[in-house]
Amino acid sequence: MIRLTAWNSPPTLACNVAPIFLDTAQTVQKTVALICEAAKNRADLVVFPETYIPAFPLWAAISAPIDNHHYFTRLARESLLIDGREIRTLQQACAQNHIFAHIGFNERSHHSVGCLWNSSVLISDEGKILNHHRKLMPTFYEKLVWSPGDGAGLNVVDTERCGKVGSLICGENTNPLARWSLMAQGEQLHISTWPPTWPTRRSAPASAGAEGAAAAANGRQYDNIAANRTRAAAHCFEAKCFGVLCSGFMDKAMRDTLAKHTPSAAETLDNVTQGASLFLDPTGAQVGEQVQGEEGVAYADLDLNACVEPKQFHDVVGTGYQRYDVFDVRVERRRLGPETSFQSSKTGEHSTGARRGAPGPDDQQLAGSSPPREPPGRASTRHSVGGLRML
Repeated sequence: MIRLTAWNSPPTLACNVAPIFLDTAQTVQKTVALICEAAKNRADLVVFPETYIPAFPLWAAISAPIDNHHYFTRLARESLLIDGREIRTLQQACAQNHIFAHIGFNERSHHSVGCLWNSSVLISDEGKILNHHRKLMPTFYEKLVWSPGDGAGLNVVDTERCGKVGSLICGENTNPLARWSLMAQGEQLHISTWPPTWPTRRSAPASAGAEGAAAAANGRQYDNIAANRTRAAAHCFEAKCFGVLCSGFMDKAMRDTLAKHTPSAAETLDNVTQGASLFLDPTGAQVGEQVQGEEGVAYADLDLNACVEPKQFHDVVGTGYQRYDVFDVRVERRRLGPETSFQSSKTGEHSTGARRGAPGPDDQQLAGSSPPREPPGRASTRHSVGGLRML
């Protein structure tokens, strides 16, 4: 959890926690309990890891696809609908405890029983969904589980209480255009969520002998702590914003379940580095507490006034350090899916409001279909923020 000091407001919180593996009902109960704990500690915002509900599909890294059908079927059954009762339970918990929450979850589709997304929601202290994001592109073996998302969730929300909040999921923080689309909306607090671990190589078992150990040593295991910290720090330095890194945790129950299914992966699961949850300031330096390798909650007091001074040095959004006559970026923020083919909006698969208060021109534009694009060579008149065109 994080305790933020947003323009002299109360604090915020971040959770390095494990789900009840592939059990949505129990994981939602655990999430509600943590939301209540955060509120008792006077937090403004509590953050949960990537696809925390009901689990990150770690089996895709350690087992062949032909061996994982039962895992995919179970994950599909336990995944959440954006307008389902589990999300409503989380909304109610936030409203009752007067706290904001950012929660990662596996989302299923109204239109296909086998379509899943890596998703997140930002819920307000009034229980409203302020933003609903689907990861733009699954990474590496994640493509065996999740469908690509869209740009409908590339929003920065002016929460007032917590400042202007944006978020990206895991590998999206490697995408310069996705990151800049948030910077260009005045982001002050950037949330990045991560898996408990992310193995890319198999560890050699003790029985493999010297030859097997030598083969394993030829390649390095992915250093998720360094990789996550590097990307998040770069974003904070470039945006001049604070950062919250929130990683999941693989507990013994999850480890044992996966190892029982794939005994050859036990060594890998035992040797891989687990992620860390921590905080960064607008220079990219670490502040506040850190939790790594265990379940726990990290706290930090973040004064968003500190986002102002460094803008004098490098403001990649303002005209002082950007060239909108040279660069022109267009972001498509329509919700994509079969429902748009039939121009139907009966289901919950739509873009949620990203701003508080009365809708402005940008909100109205987001709510409708994409306006016609200018012919080549014609200057854009729809730059909603700087040189960023939000369609």
